[in-house]
Amino acid sequence: MSQSFDTIILGAGAAGLMCALTAGRRGRRVLVLDRSNKVGKKILMSGGGKCNFTNRYTTPDRFLSANPHFCKSALARYTPEHFIEMVEAHEIEYFEKETVNGLSGQLFCRQSSKQIVAMLMAECEAVGVEVRTRCETAEVVHDGDFHLHTDQGRFSAQTLVIATGALSVPSLGGSGFGYQLAEQFGLRLLPTVAGLVPFTFSGALQDTFSGLSGVSCEAVAHGERRSFREDLLFTHRGLSGPVVLQLSSYWQPGEAVALDLLPGQDGVAMARDWKRQQPKVLLRSALSALLPRKLIQALEPLHWPERAEQQLADWPDRQLGATLQRLQSWSVTPSGTEGYRTAEVTLGGVDTRDVSSRTMESPVSGLYFIGEVVDVTGHLGGFNFQWAWASGHAAGSAL
Repeated sequence: MSQSFDTIILGAGAAGLMCALTAGRRGRRVLVLDRSNKVGKKILMSGGGKCNFTNRYTTPDRFLSANPHFCKSALARYTPEHFIEMVEAHEIEYFEKETVNGLSGQLFCRQSSKQIVAMLMAECEAVGVEVRTRCETAEVVHDGDFHLHTDQGRFSAQTLVIATGALSVPSLGGSGFGYQLAEQFGLRLLPTVAGLVPFTFSGALQDTFSGLSGVSCEAVAHGERRSFREDLLFTHRGLSGPVVLQLSSYWQPGEAVALDLLPGQDGVAMARDWKRQQPKVLLRSALSALLPRKLIQALEPLHWPERAEQQLADWPDRQLGATLQRLQSWSVTPSGTEGYRTAEVTLGGVDTRDVSSRTMESPVSGLYFIGEVVDVTGHLGGFNFQWAWASGHAAGSAL
């Protein structure tokens, strides 16, 4: 004997819970099933435990997709301001992150990401949404309605929403189950790859970066398609930090990355000024005002070993300027990335040609796909959460 609902949502993450509370507000009887032991695991770990829940400057150009226009409809109809209204209604204090270039638009909970999960669950409870965790779905059968066979029993509904996430961070519940269901129902899939993920290196570069593990600085990372200016972090396996995570979503294996460790500076002019103003110092000392000392110590044998102990006055102008310019175009080629294990998102997925941009419904009547499982991926900084809220709201409003 199966229990019957108006709609069943697979996945109790950001998109699934938003869809559930939206449909519940419209009087739908909603069941949410999740295989994890708790809801909203990625919400809980995001933003260092403070949840970067949206970005004020959400625009379609902050998203990657084979169809860059697909995300526009949902994002226009559920904006960051809509989610902020719910946050404020629940009296959750938040703040906007500041960067060296001013306010970033990234909004974080002042206290804890647990507040966002509690807010979503309270909204679901208020409209009678039932949420079940530790529930494995073994089979989905469609005969006009959808019938789910799970280890907690059988459930049926007129509509089914796939909000299972994707392959990133399997320790938080990431899996390919949503893709399996898409294939089962004849939807097309685009190749998937880890996004917002650290770079790894091999050989001498790995040794250099490993010795710098934990060191960070502001940098510009130039790829073949995009450039970003944010913080760079050296790790025991390679490079991370916001600037690398952003670029990784555009990087292809084998491509070099050019690092500018002196962003916004004119290397030639700086060399000239340093020679005039502090002719007796060593280059490592002059750079100490701009870069971490440990990083300078690692750069010296790579970029100016023969003049390491020479005062700036003894450097030819051209060579000093060229050395600083090399620090602004340090070319490194990653051997790969850390993969889905640490990736914040998964690029690719369910082809948007098989999903309505307005309702998120597939060609199979009553079957919807939302959130990360769809081929829409945001930049770092709250954009993926905003896509989760917007796509979940779009489907919840149509159910």
